[in-house]
Amino acid sequence: MPIHAVLTGDIVNSTKLTAVTEKKLVKALNGILQLYKFEFYRGDSFQVYMKEPGKALRVALLCRTAAIKAVQDEDFPGSDIRISIGIGNVKTPVKTLGSAKGEAFTLSGRLFDEMQKTGTRLSMAIEKDITNTALSVIADYINAIFNKMTVKQAEVVFLLLKGETQQAITDTLKKSKSTISQFAGAARWAEIEKLLQHYENLINQSI
Repeated sequence: MPIHAVLTGDIVNSTKLTAVTEKKLVKALNGILQLYKFEFYRGDSFQVYMKEPGKALRVALLCRTAAIKAVQDEDFPGSDIRISIGIGNVKTPVKTLGSAKGEAFTLSGRLFDEMQKTGTRLSMAIEKDITNTALSVIADYINAIFNKMTVKQAEVVFLLLKGETQQAITDTLKKSKSTISQFAGAARWAEIEKLLQHYENLINQSI
């Protein structure tokens, strides 16, 4: 069976969002996930099936930054996405996610259940245990960065994750280049970029 990725997530503090903000966030998540097979359930939870596991972490971080930047009130207790990434075999074809089978689905679901108990926002695992320690380190590092990310920093990181240049972001957000650079630096974008590359290298070596 092929090695694919399954993401399981939900919106953190969804009950504290206004109806307008929640609708805006769900729309943003739909835009991020439209290239993949995904389903929303219980309103604020979702699952995604990706055939290219090397892209899974970038998609997860796009979802998280979309949630953080959706709330413009800096005093809000913290909108975010709790998300798990399971990488493993998948029984194809996948017709509906609710009935899909394979190690990737099992891993993602198991990780997500554990995260709900611990409060962790990002967790990853692959069926090859030798790689899981490295994935855990990457996830912990990213969680430490995202725990301190502000709304304005998330706006910049979201666009950087989409592949936009700092000059393009300057035009989009209508801020000076130095301001965009400061936000990117404060959000530790250089470290996020390296972590994404480490993740992709690990996955490519493991599948």
